[in-house]
Amino acid sequence: SARALVIAEAARRHAGPVLVIQPDSLSAKRLEDELKFYLGEDSAYPLLPFPDWEILPYDRFSPYQDILSDRLAALAQIPSLRQGILIVPAATLMHRLPPRDYIDAHTLMLKVGKKLNRERFRERLGGCGYRAVSEVMEHGDFAIRGSLIDLFPMGAAEPYRLDLLDEEIDSIRLFDPESQRSTEAVNEVRLLPAREFPLTEPAINRFRSNWRTRFAVQPGRCPVYKDVSQGLAPPGIEYYLPLFFEQT
Repeated sequence: SARALVIAEAARRHAGPVLVIQPDSLSAKRLEDELKFYLGEDSAYPLLPFPDWEILPYDRFSPYQDILSDRLAALAQIPSLRQGILIVPAATLMHRLPPRDYIDAHTLMLKVGKKLNRERFRERLGGCGYRAVSEVMEHGDFAIRGSLIDLFPMGAAEPYRLDLLDEEIDSIRLFDPESQRSTEAVNEVRLLPAREFPLTEPAINRFRSNWRTRFAVQPGRCPVYKDVSQGLAPPGIEYYLPLFFEQT
């Protein structure tokens, strides 16, 4: 692990972030574990993995939610990163990324004492790609039961439980997804979008237009086109990300 020691020392001496490109996901994960040992708990030098989707191009599968969570956490943190290490598999460098303003526009800070309308919040969560479920278990899930809102934000290590008093956030607590029991109280939570692309009406219209421009095939015969037109995110939609934006 001598190379990891050298990279950790370089990050401490360099007056800016350090980008480390690894051949594949396995070597990126191994280097991440080694760097955690050498950097320790030094918060001045954060370690940001930016994992690969680990799916084949245009296959009918989507990445695991934990992978998307790590990617979105990195995308949200990179613009303000002053020092630290970003680890990226080589294949990931070839992927198009959403514009910075997409992440900024779809990030929401929830704080104790802040006003929150349940119905508008439900609509916003759906527009950001979160899934309404009966019991929150993984990243991107949310459940609304009366005055309680459970959600597992992308980029978070644990899910959160919001307790509302009328339209005001009375408390925010972490909870265990296995036992569903609340634990530590916190004052705020950052809510990132659940996907790297939007499924708003303007984005869907842009996708439809770009699709018809790029592919010489009848749209009505394409399941992906039909699903997105209905506001759905079919498996494997991630590789069509550029179609949702004017530029990436």
